[in-house]
Amino acid sequence: MSTSTTTSTDYQVDGMTCGHCATAVREELLGVAGVTDVLVELRTGRITVSSTRSLARDEVAAAVDEAGYRLV
Repeated sequence: MSTSTTTSTDYQVDGMTCGHCATAVREELLGVAGVTDVLVELRTGRITVSSTRSLARDEVAAAVDEAGYRLV
């Protein structure tokens, strides 16, 4: 039986102001290999990214940028 380990990392995103913003960021991040879930706290701009592998900050920043926002 194999066991899969999931890690979660918090990041701060600048510029999200509405549900559409949160959805755009979430969808881009879910397209990154290994990402299994993304929780967006719109009020604070915090996102929690869960993945099955260690993600480089640049990977996360690129996905956030693609959605039209900026990782801080």
